[in-house]
Amino acid sequence: MSNVQNEWELYAPMCVWLKNYMDGRYRGKNCKIIVEDTHSVKLDKALDRRGIIKYYPQAVGLGIEIDVLGMAIWDTRAEIIFIEAKKTDLTLRDLGQLWAYCRLCDPIEAFLLSSKGFGSLGHVLKEYMREDLLDFGDGRKIKKMMVGLWDVDRNTIDNHSIIPKL
Repeated sequence: MSNVQNEWELYAPMCVWLKNYMDGRYRGKNCKIIVEDTHSVKLDKALDRRGIIKYYPQAVGLGIEIDVLGMAIWDTRAEIIFIEAKKTDLTLRDLGQLWAYCRLCDPIEAFLLSSKGFGSLGHVLKEYMREDLLDFGDGRKIKKMMVGLWDVDRNTIDNHSIIPKL
């Protein structure tokens, strides 16, 4: 499998993938879908620019920079999706970063994607069967971060690699 020289090379194709994913997920739900490369923009600024910071006041002042941000916007609410991209093997530290962002901001979904491999994180998730480390949510509803491999040649997620299995 090919890889990229720079992590930022992953952002544009991941934006395209997430836009298609969200278009399918929210088809017919009367909302506006926006997907942006926000790796160099603070999350609160990105949400404010789209007029939806009021739905995520907990993001104000956190200094979070999500690589790719998806937004489904209705008149009275919004849902967000995070993608954290890595060109290196994944580590527990990478998962911890995304987990903290998810616990603070409660996106509807979150993806940790590597164009290289699962690395030591794969060992923890597969060998030790610790998929519970992917849990986040408000306590009433538990959601799972999804971890997987990004296929640089096809510019899409390798669906067979996703943990937890869909």
